[in-house]
Amino acid sequence: MTECNQDSFEFEELFSRQVVAGFDGGTISSDAGGLLLRETDRRIRLLKRLRDCFRDGRNPARVEHGLEQMLAQRIYALVLGYEDLNDHEQLREDPRLAVLTGKSDPTGQDRKRQGDKGKPLAGKSTLNRLEHG
Repeated sequence: MTECNQDSFEFEELFSRQVVAGFDGGTISSDAGGLLLRETDRRIRLLKRLRDCFRDGRNPARVEHGLEQMLAQRIYALVLGYEDLNDHEQLREDPRLAVLTGKSDPTGQDRKRQGDKGKPLAGKSTLNRLEHG
């Protein structure tokens, strides 16, 4: 039988929030492997280099989802097995994916529009516009 000999594993902080993988059987996510991907990207900066390939013509005053965050959302979702853009209607409420993308408000409570509160990530239509420019 495999036994875990560590109570927790700490990842790099996200703004002032601590990111910890616990092994105590509390809230469980099958997508926790995304944290390892995020740590790898922080070192190799692939998402930043991809972002630099895009030209963002949006009005900065109206932007809630930066290019790098949207690329991260789409790429991490693909790697975690969510290949369909329709998946993002539910994933946009996922605080774990929001942590992976670097959102400072992973619960979405600080969103500007009342209807978007609780949805920290971009929806399928926003991601579709990113993909089809």
